[in-house]
Order: sequence, then C-alpha cells, then structure tokens
Amino acid sequence: MRLEHQPPGHDRDAENVLNRCWLLGALALPLASATHVTAAARAAEIGQPAPALVAEQLDGRPFELAAVRGSVVIVNFWATWCGPCRAEMPLLNRFYLAHRAQGLLIVGVSVDDRNDRKEVVEVMRRFAYPALLAAAARSNGFGPPLAVPMTWVIDAQGVVRTRLVSALTEQALEQAVLPLLPAPARTQ
Repeated sequence: MRLEHQPPGHDRDAENVLNRCWLLGALALPLASATHVTAAARAAEIGQPAPALVAEQLDGRPFELAAVRGSVVIVNFWATWCGPCRAEMPLLNRFYLAHRAQGLLIVGVSVDDRNDRKEVVEVMRRFAYPALLAAAARSNGFGPPLAVPMTWVIDAQGVVRTRLVSALTEQALEQAVLPLLPAPARTQ
C-alpha cells in the first residue's frame, strides 16, 4: 500500500489533466512546427521556380509574378506593426530607385489584415515601389512567411535565388541582387 501526502485543496484529477495536456502540447508543437516549416519551405525553394503570386496592388492594378519574368524581383513580406519592417522600407525604396532602370522590381507584400488596408496604403504613400495585401491575393504560393520581415529575391528567369530573414542591410541587398542585374548602361 502506497500513501501519498496531498495538501488540502489539491485536486489530483485536475493535475493529471494538466499534465496530459502539457505532454500532448509538448509532443504536438514540434510536429506542428515541422509541418508549417516544411509547407513553407516547399512553397518557395532556393534554386527552384518562384511560386505564383497573383493579387491586386494597393493602387488597383493587377500584379502577377510570372508576368514580370525578365525582371529581377524582390518580394518583401512586411507588416505595419513590425518595427524592423518599417525600418528597412526606406532602404528598399532607395535601392529600387537606384536600380529599377536595370530591370529591378520590388513588391511589398503586407501581411496585415484586410481591415488594415487603409493603414497599409498610408504607409506605402512614402515609397515608390508597389505593394499588395497578402490576405487579398488570389494566389500566394509563398504561403505565410515564417517571420517578418522576410525577403525573397527572384532572378530574371523566375528562379528563387535568395531568402533573407530579418531586417535588410544595404550590403545584403547588394550581395543578393546586384549580381543578377545587367550592368548599368554607360553614357559616352
């Protein structure tokens, strides 16, 4: 016979339920995370053709990633509530303005809720590159980003070349994008 001391008010059944829930959660979390990462990783893979991205831009014009083949494309996932996202946007804008004549296109993909469209439009008024809402995309083969900011670089043949996670630096952009662009035209 085994005797256990239980403090007054101790509910052994509740403790067992909590322990089982914790154990199930502990076992399920890695599986759920692995499934999410695996699905996201399959959506866009380095060295593979870029997934579909079809949506209406904030200005109402259509955007289809496949239709801009021939351009190097930066697909930047961001959110209005994301401090690092907002901090890198001026850098993206300067980089876009400096290299768009070489065939660079940047599209900002806001992961904000559809109800936050007005705020997204307000933020994007300061920038020259186009943007769209991921929630309004007809097709988003990239899937939800693992984190924001997250930036994908697609070459002119439509192949994913780089994924940059965390806030961008000018050096990281130059290393990832400049080798993919044609040399700038020289004036004589």
